[in-house]
Amino acid sequence: MSELQEALDQLVAELGVTGVAVGVLHDGEEHYAYAGVTSVENPLPVDETTLFQFGSTGKTFTATALVRLAEQGKVDLDAPVRTYVPELQLKDEDAAARVTVLQLLNHTAGWEGDLMEDMGNGDDALEKYVTRMATIEQVTPLGETVSYNNASLSLAGRVIEKVMGTTYEKALTELVLEPLGLTSTWFFPNDIMTRRFAVGHTRHEDGTVTVARPWALPRSATPAGGLSANARDQLAWARFHLGDGTAADGTRVLSEESLKAMQQPTADMRGSALGDAVGMSWLLAEIGGVKTVAHGGTTNGQYSDFLLVPERGFGVISMSNCGPNGSQLNHKVVRWALEHHLGLVDVEPQPLRLRDEELAPYTGRFETIAAVIDMTTEDGRISAKVAPKPSMIAILHEQGEEVPDQPPFLLALLDGKPDCYVVDEGDAKGMKGYFRRAADGTVDAVHLGGRLATRTDVPA
Repeated sequence: MSELQEALDQLVAELGVTGVAVGVLHDGEEHYAYAGVTSVENPLPVDETTLFQFGSTGKTFTATALVRLAEQGKVDLDAPVRTYVPELQLKDEDAAARVTVLQLLNHTAGWEGDLMEDMGNGDDALEKYVTRMATIEQVTPLGETVSYNNASLSLAGRVIEKVMGTTYEKALTELVLEPLGLTSTWFFPNDIMTRRFAVGHTRHEDGTVTVARPWALPRSATPAGGLSANARDQLAWARFHLGDGTAADGTRVLSEESLKAMQQPTADMRGSALGDAVGMSWLLAEIGGVKTVAHGGTTNGQYSDFLLVPERGFGVISMSNCGPNGSQLNHKVVRWALEHHLGLVDVEPQPLRLRDEELAPYTGRFETIAAVIDMTTEDGRISAKVAPKPSMIAILHEQGEEVPDQPPFLLALLDGKPDCYVVDEGDAKGMKGYFRRAADGTVDAVHLGGRLATRTDVPA
């Protein structure tokens, strides 16, 4: 048994994950490990052919397609989006007029990013979605703050459609999948259901595990994270982005300069759960002083981690199909692989326990387009209770998705890092973020899960 398989088996036993596929690329060699089943209702062993939804890692596919179009002279990443989608309308006309293609890719557009409505399965799904964007609020000034933005990536997919004169799926196949030989990366349920594929699951507090439905994301979400693949195709994606811009058969897909530029900071987000900076969709950080390039994803009961260490030619991917324990497993697999292969250890920040009066400025109510977050104090930390808004609950119910009650999680402020926190226990352990202060010094927002939630009550 390989060391990777042994480590994975131990983690699966520890966390009770339904199914998982892992791949590691090190010194040019590929290593794989698989465990569990595709579904508790119709179980098949997870193997090298099993397709998982890899969620928001798909944003890097959209970005790569746009960079390729830029090299072809068909897109200017610094040009206004209206150059390609002139019909774009937003509540904030200035943002609609000035937002650039690059700002779609680095999450700095500033509008509410979690517009989740299903626009149907037709070829006009992205067109309808962009029309619907006229109703969403501008939360922060254009270009000022990184706040994770699925809507921006759907709009980026529409840019690709307009430039290529075809659907996003056909364009991405032509620009990315076919040149790279990614023959096990798919968009549509009709393609996926004829192959071995994983379904999402939810692990409940009593230990029972149920299938998470619906399986598919709305088509309008595809550029933001609606693809599925097996572990080999995901590791092939890692190999490409660790390389010089050529495919495995030597075909030039991107210049090395453009590929490396995608991994350079375009916006700072130090202290965020997402990392220290954003490149062109890639999320950038450091572990042990070594740069990492990453982008995982989450769908309904499926979770993926995808991390590169370019200077070491190293990549690791992990895809699981049960939450929240699948997400924990992915993170632990990545940590194991970094330490085992590279000797890199992600040192945990030092959490504090503070008095209620010291925590008072951080308490109150904060909101995003999708959720309300109530912050109170508990055991020297800040208790964050996240509840979806009624409008979001209605959308989820319409799509057939359950909305379980989520227990609060505890944010511990960090020693020597003012206004920064870490979740130091529970399912979200290790998640980082920060509180933002207004010009008058009061806390006016919290960066939670990579998204900016603004205060809607009077600060303490």
